[in-house]
Amino acid sequence: MKRRIIFLFVVLVVSFNALSQVVSLSDFEVDYTYPLEYEIGGITVSGIKYLDSDIIISLTGLKVGEKVKIPGEKYANAVTKLWKQGLFSDVKIVVTKQVGNIVFLDIQLKERQRLSVFTFEGIRKGEADDLREELKLSRGKQITENILNNAKNIIKNYFIDKGFLYVKVDVVKEDDPKLSNYVILTFKIDKGQRIKINDIIFKNNTVFSEKKLRRAMKETKVKKFYRIFKSSKFIEKEYRDDLKKVLAKYNEHGYRDARIIKDTIYKVSEKLINIEITVYEGKQYFFRNITWKGNTKYSSDILSKLLGIKKGDVYNKKLLDENLYMNPNGVFSLYQDNGYLFSSITPIETQVEGDSIDVEIQVYEGKKARINRVSVIGNTKTHDHVILREIRTLPGDMYNRSKIIRTQRELATLGFFDPEKLNVNPTPDPVTGTVDLQYVVEEKLSDQIEMSLGWGAQMFVGTLGLVLNNFSLKNVFKKEGWKPLPSGDGQRLAIRAQSNGYYYQGYSFSFVEPWLGGKKPNSLTVSVYHSIYSNGLFNIPEEEKQYMKISGVALGLGRRLKVPDDFFTLYNELNYQLYNLHNYQYYNLFSYNDGISNNLSFTTIFGRNSVDQPIYPRRGSTFSLSVKITPPYSLFKKNVNYSSLSDQEKYKWIEYHKWKLKAEWYTRIVENLVLETKGEFGYLGYYNKDIGHSPFEGFNLGGDGLMTYNIYGMETIPLRGYENGSLTPAGGGNLYNKFLMELRYPLSLNPQATFYVLGFAAAANAWSDFGVYNPFDLYRSAGVGIRAFLPMMGKIGVDWGYGFDEIPGNPSASGSQFHFIIGQNF
Repeated sequence: MKRRIIFLFVVLVVSFNALSQVVSLSDFEVDYTYPLEYEIGGITVSGIKYLDSDIIISLTGLKVGEKVKIPGEKYANAVTKLWKQGLFSDVKIVVTKQVGNIVFLDIQLKERQRLSVFTFEGIRKGEADDLREELKLSRGKQITENILNNAKNIIKNYFIDKGFLYVKVDVVKEDDPKLSNYVILTFKIDKGQRIKINDIIFKNNTVFSEKKLRRAMKETKVKKFYRIFKSSKFIEKEYRDDLKKVLAKYNEHGYRDARIIKDTIYKVSEKLINIEITVYEGKQYFFRNITWKGNTKYSSDILSKLLGIKKGDVYNKKLLDENLYMNPNGVFSLYQDNGYLFSSITPIETQVEGDSIDVEIQVYEGKKARINRVSVIGNTKTHDHVILREIRTLPGDMYNRSKIIRTQRELATLGFFDPEKLNVNPTPDPVTGTVDLQYVVEEKLSDQIEMSLGWGAQMFVGTLGLVLNNFSLKNVFKKEGWKPLPSGDGQRLAIRAQSNGYYYQGYSFSFVEPWLGGKKPNSLTVSVYHSIYSNGLFNIPEEEKQYMKISGVALGLGRRLKVPDDFFTLYNELNYQLYNLHNYQYYNLFSYNDGISNNLSFTTIFGRNSVDQPIYPRRGSTFSLSVKITPPYSLFKKNVNYSSLSDQEKYKWIEYHKWKLKAEWYTRIVENLVLETKGEFGYLGYYNKDIGHSPFEGFNLGGDGLMTYNIYGMETIPLRGYENGSLTPAGGGNLYNKFLMELRYPLSLNPQATFYVLGFAAAANAWSDFGVYNPFDLYRSAGVGIRAFLPMMGKIGVDWGYGFDEIPGNPSASGSQFHFIIGQNF
């Protein structure tokens, strides 16, 4: 009897537990202890407004007609999948109806709140506008925790990059009273103080001083009053990159085991932090044995000579890699320039013993490759033939990396493409031993509208001009070629007018065809010009008018040479100028006021230009030697006493010989910091001492170079820090020397607006003849400036220069001087 009572009690307990797990859902009973299989008769979705029901159903994995166990794994997984979308604040799947073994399901959802508007507190309007673009939050966007956290991180990083290292961001959510299930977000921002770096302290360093290690950190700098172009704010990413540069400095001097043991950042005030960096330097290593393996085309002696590293040299992995791969006269270039596209070179440390390291350089030469196809993409304005004629790598040629680099240089110097975006995509095929080359270009604006106002010789001079640097003459006569101007053939058309009102007017026209005939780089230049300088009075009798008119025409032919190398060019020009003076008494150039002077000259220029690009060159050089001569008329007239002739007769046909030598070099100091060094010399000579120097073609030294309107045939040589023309001697500038050093650093290399700052030091002087010439007697100056190159306007800028040397009789012409720069170079 006792056993029966116990058994009955157990049955009652089990039955109670089973009943407790039966859930009633719209007259449907689910027994969680004994799941049963049902067929899904239909699925509906409720509670959503913006989402598609079919997509929601597909996300669950449940299908109409499918048999599932309820409760069961698939049933539970459907709920889990919907939660993982992060779109809902509540998820339920309920059975709404049962017909025998068929059930109907309803997916009951509650969507997360959506964004109505968002605002900022604690920051300026400009900062808020920047953050709106960064956040990319839009009205109607669902608000999830991930979105809020991402927004807070974007805001923090924005201000950290500006030096607010301890910025705080809170998000406040409020229901929008006008819209159901919408919220208003307010980002409350406490920027704190802008944090600067007070000091960078190195510990355990014995090889390099603290000063040298700080210098290795290119972006992370200590706060100094003189630091203008580098900020001292702390930016985490740049700081981590700079720590790598510190280690790189050690590695370059043989300390290959150097590492950062610890770095600490701590506050010293509300606005300043200190950085402590503890280094482990290790010992210095040296190269011992360098051997070659796998080379059959070139001997080990040749490769070792190109490598340039000897036994006993300080171990420098960076130098090893540069001489192997990067040096244009290095090992890898030797193979790549001779067709071995598939070659590879791998240095391996084979033994480290004491402070010595043995290196084995494994060479895989492969077979030579030939160029299969050459194509160009990215040119939307410039015609294909203009690009293809500059390409040095032709189908069927042996692969040559140097020619690819040279092609990119030639495309950059055209001035039609962004030099920072030039690229080449090689597609090698090892099976056939060929490679396809695809050159990538990106067009930039190259035409210019010149509108300028300059000051020179106590007058304002206005200029209006149009320069089409990618002109197409043949499209002028084609209606479809005007888009909006005829362009694409690489020709240059320039039209220019200058005036200072009634007193001066100048007009010029020039056209350049760089590939005359289209097959060789032989250029044709045609120019016509006319200028008038007068007393500004026109409605008066002819005898009261005063003017000087100059009319000229020039025809030039240039060609690219192959010897000594194909960077050399030769340009020849025939030029005729007519000077017409009428009662002209303004300048004491020569003794006559009425008459005509003819200037028929021939110019030849032998030059070399290897500069990598025209706007902001980083490397390369230019050199030119020019000679401009007229016929020696006086030598043909033996019986004429020129010393007794009037200037009107003496200069009816002007005679002279003019020599100029210019050379400049561009050297990359580090990254985009570039040093330009330049030297030039000019001399205007004569054939007959009784005639002497020509009153035209001399050198006008000093100032900003804006005196391009000068109509006397004088060549303006700028020297910042001095007034325009102030260094020209009384007897005329027939001889000059000039030297320049200019350090440049870019603020922006965007082709739409290239900006760079500069500092310069220069020295120059002009003399009347060799009898008083002293190459060491120079006027010195130095200063700073800024340049901008805008595609539609060309080069503009402003300089401040200081002339150190006083000019006898004109002390105010030196000292502090500001110069406005429009188009010209120094």
